[in-house]
Amino acid sequence: MSTLQGKSALITGGSKGIGYAIAEAMVSQGMNVMITARSENDLIQAAQALAKAGTGKVEWMTSDVRKLEDEKVAVGKTIDAFGSLDVLIANAGVGHFGSIQDMSVQQWHDVIDINLTGVFNSVKASLTALEASKGYIITIASLAGTNFFAGGAAYNASKFGLVGFTQAIMLDLRKIGIKVSTIMPGSVATYFNGRTPSDADAWKIQPEDIGQMVIDLLQMPARTLPSKVEMRPSIPKSI
Repeated sequence: MSTLQGKSALITGGSKGIGYAIAEAMVSQGMNVMITARSENDLIQAAQALAKAGTGKVEWMTSDVRKLEDEKVAVGKTIDAFGSLDVLIANAGVGHFGSIQDMSVQQWHDVIDINLTGVFNSVKASLTALEASKGYIITIASLAGTNFFAGGAAYNASKFGLVGFTQAIMLDLRKIGIKVSTIMPGSVATYFNGRTPSDADAWKIQPEDIGQMVIDLLQMPARTLPSKVEMRPSIPKSI
């Protein structure tokens, strides 16, 4: 995109962590953002803070990515608020970790339905608008999408699937002028899975680093598409 000023984005899971940091980076560039999540209180607090982060406009709505109709409403409200949809950031995600022996059926469905089917719903709801704007889809995957680990059956399955899904739709959608990338972070200092970031997380990727990566992707020359970006801490904790 030659300029980000005035462009609009829909960010799922935008009230905290990576989603919030992406929204903050966009607002600082003059972009308008619609953030969604399931918690109204979190969204209100995030929107108030984001309003001070830059010149871009901020709107919010509660939405559950597991429901296609919710995502259609979110897209419609984004267009009503800002006139178009230029960027979709499919970020909403959860994690349940543990042995397959201990994992419940509900935990399996929570992870797959939010991390994978939820992205399908967000993308499906956005396609007409993004084709009109020649826009950009960025999914937030994980290095767990290529590296499996014990206790990660559901999470690995969702992220392996998300990486494959994103790369496949990249091939589909570049034919109609929609760019698609996936970002695959390693250890990130966020509120994910009930954690609270602290000084002990200083060695990790910070959410604002991923926000900067999104801005860098959006500003790449139109002829170039970094379709998959892996991000790691520069120095692992063990060193």
